Amino acid sequence: MTIQILGSGCPNCQKLEENARAAAAELGLEADFQKVTNMDEILEMGVMRTPGLAIDGTVVRFGKVYSPQQIAEAIQEYQAP
Repeated sequence: MTIQILGSGCPNCQKLEENARAAAAELGLEADFQKVTNMDEILEMGVMRTPGLAIDGTVVRFGKVYSPQQIAEAIQEYQAP
């Protein structure tokens, strides 16, 4: 699983990454983390407000810093068949 943090690298983006790492650890997932800072690429993914969170290239949340619990829920929703 690849988890992408979409944003300029601001403190909110850094906190979102920290929370995403905590959520992955809580779920016992091994994930690759990537930072996407290119605004053209972020816009192409449909994110108009950063920070954003994508899993395997699919945007699952954006616009605010989500808690580890909220991110864990997003991961579980993404994984559901």
